[in-house]
Order: sequence, then C-alpha cells, then structure tokens
Amino acid sequence: MAEAGLFAGAALRRLRKREGLTQSAMAARLAISPSYLNLIERNQRPLSARVVLQVAEQFDFDPRSLREDEAIGGVDGLARRMADERFADLGIDRDELAEFLSAAPQAAAAFARLFDNAVPAERRDDPTDAARREIERWRNHFADLDSAAEALADELRLSRGDTYAALADRLRERHQLAIRILPREVLPDALRRLDLHARQLQLNEMLDPASRTFQAALQIAALEFRTDIANLAAGPQFADPAARALFERHLTAYVAAALIMPYGRFLRACEATGYDFDVLTRRFGVGFEQLAHRLTTLQRVGQRGLPFFIARLDRAGQYSKRYAGASGATLLESPDSCPLWHAHRAFERPGELLVQAVLQDGAGAAPAHWLTMARIVQGRGGARFVVALGIEARLAGDLAAARGISLRPEDATAIGLGCARCHVPGCVQRSLPPRGAALQFSALEQGVTPFRFAG
Repeated sequence: MAEAGLFAGAALRRLRKREGLTQSAMAARLAISPSYLNLIERNQRPLSARVVLQVAEQFDFDPRSLREDEAIGGVDGLARRMADERFADLGIDRDELAEFLSAAPQAAAAFARLFDNAVPAERRDDPTDAARREIERWRNHFADLDSAAEALADELRLSRGDTYAALADRLRERHQLAIRILPREVLPDALRRLDLHARQLQLNEMLDPASRTFQAALQIAALEFRTDIANLAAGPQFADPAARALFERHLTAYVAAALIMPYGRFLRACEATGYDFDVLTRRFGVGFEQLAHRLTTLQRVGQRGLPFFIARLDRAGQYSKRYAGASGATLLESPDSCPLWHAHRAFERPGELLVQAVLQDGAGAAPAHWLTMARIVQGRGGARFVVALGIEARLAGDLAAARGISLRPEDATAIGLGCARCHVPGCVQRSLPPRGAALQFSALEQGVTPFRFAG
C-alpha cells in the first residue's frame, strides 16, 4: 500500500462523506492541511504512506479499498475491455483510460461490471472463459500464494540440491506417500494418479524429468495449500462449478511453479541472465511452457519482473491458453490470431525459438509494439502446441532473445486480431474484410488483396 503514485481521491472523498466530515475536520484527523486534502481528493497529489496509515488508524479503514482500481484490473483491465470491436471506431487510448479511472473510479467500475455482465451468452456460459477472466482480474499474480510457496521452498532447501528428490522426501515424510513410476500401459490415460490405499503418487513413465518434478510439486500444492486455494476460488462466486474447478486447477499449478521457481531467486536469475530462456529452463529444471507461465506472474510489489503475456496455440490457430498478466496486452482478446504472426511458423521449426517484433493494429488507436517469442512444446498424449511469450518492445532491449532483432517500430511486422478485426491495409494474407469497413470496388483494376476498404 505504500507504493508511490497512489491516487485515490475519489475513495477518500467517499470515506469523508460517509463519516459526515468537512475537509477541514478530516484533514485535522489525518494531521494534514485542508488544502493538501483538497489536492488529494482532486487527484492532484498522491497519498503518501503516512496518510494511508493515518486513514487506516483513524477510521478503522482497510487501506486495500483505496486501490479500488485493482478490482477491474486497473488501466490494463479497462484497455482489455475497450479492445472489444464494439469500441474500435472510438480510438480510446491508455491516457484517456487512465484519466477515466483516476477521475471517476466508481463509474469505471460500473462500466467494467456492465461490460462483463454483457458478454455474449456463449462466452458467459463457457467455464474456461469465466476462469480466465478471474485470472486476468488478478493479473495472474497471487501474492499470498507466492509468499507461502517461497517460504516452503526455503524450508525444503529446494535451491541447494535435487528439487525432485526434495519434493519426494516431503511427500514421504509429511504425507506418507511414495512416488512410483508406472508403465504407460498401466496409466494409459493419466499423467498422475494418487492411490491413497497404496499410499502412492503414481506417475506415468512417459513424463520427462521436468514434468515428473512438476507433478510432484502439484501434489504437494494440492495437499498443503488446499485451504488457501479454496478460499481464493470461493471469492468470485462462479455460476458454473466447472469454472471454479478450472480456477482452482490454475492456482494449484501456480503454487507448484512457485515452489520450483521461488520468487526471489527466480527473479534474480532472470535479471542476471537477461531472461535467457535456455539458461533458466536448465537452472530450474523446468520445461519452456512451465517457464513461460512463471514469467507472467512476476508482479510482487517492490520486486516486479518484466510484464510478459503468454499464449498457447494449436495448429488451427486456436488458443488453449492466453493470459495478459500485467502486460496490458490486447493482442489476445480476439479468438482469432493473425497468420503473419511467427507463432504459427514454430510448428514447422521444432527446437527453435522464433522471435518477431510486431506492430499490432490499434483499430483507431495507436498501434501496440511487441516483441514476441514462440517455441513448439509437447502436450499431453503427444499433442503439439506452440507457446508464445510477448512483451512491449520498449522493455525488451536487454533480453537475451532480443539480440540481433530490430526494435524500431518501422521494422516490425504489422499484424491484427484476426482478419475480421484487422484494419491493416494491403495485406496479401487477408481472408476476410474488417467488420464495419466500407469496401471499395473498381471495374478498372484488381488489387493484390481480395478486399479494399476505406481507412
């Protein structure tokens, strides 16, 4: 709560009116001048840590309520909602959204609630989409789970030896569970099975070492963090039990990753190596997808990592995972992806990390400039996917993956949110016209693209 730049004038003004105080009376309670309180309420001055503490002490007030923008994901949350095609012609940029959130946070929250409740029925009834919206509301960072997992990692001394052996010891000593590796024909349809009668955690022999470690960590997370995870999952009041189960599954995997890649040590390794993916996967004994997930979670107050987004695609370009985290990315808001994005080419180039600078069509607003990195991964049962990471190009200069890549906007590949939502002109790969665009036709010539439209 002591972060610099906490503008919460509207929340403080509501608190004062609720208490029936004048500005002078409240200023006296907070030991500040009325003029300073006036500036705070008008968001012309941020709240200092001392004032936040005074508010909590004088009014028995939870200071977390001052960060009411967190409930809608801040400016990033509003930007994701404004990326909807219904607002494409308005050209609303992040500066306008920041002003809206600062000047009228309750109105912004009302808009967010109305938008979320007005999603199409097929999305509202989709448990995967409901779980994803809740993950995005948290920006995929669960501070209490992270801290508890880091403390347990320190207790188990996971940084000083064989992580898999340490996790196996924990399961045996704390839970009386032995790990047994079983042939594939015994577990043809499962990666992991908990046999409480035999007191065994049974793992499929086809799991590679990194996956075996992760499965052991998952089991510890499910056993030792059950209450914490259930309490978090109870908060959203999901209409569909399947959405809650998916959210709980995500939180369990979150804890497992935090055990294997404890926050402080992992962030230090990221910064020391320039976020070198190959080094990090070897150092922590994880796969690329596990690493990619962890990179999107590094948002601890006072100890933040770079804000990555993650996507996982199949050969048809369908997303099976997509989290913007703290990146503010709207690139993932469409169910469709651009065929010019190198993530699609990774299927033909196994083992390679495909790096591409892209300029995302802003649909009336300023285009977003990203550096994206994609690699093929092996899924369950031999399925193949591509996992892509992305970060704002302006933040990518020191990344190991950015070496030799131009980060100038004019050198980036222009892409969109699928053809129906893309207004990039002259694209030879275009298969559909952008929705709402006025198509242009000529009897005298035929262009290289099938659709011409007014900009």
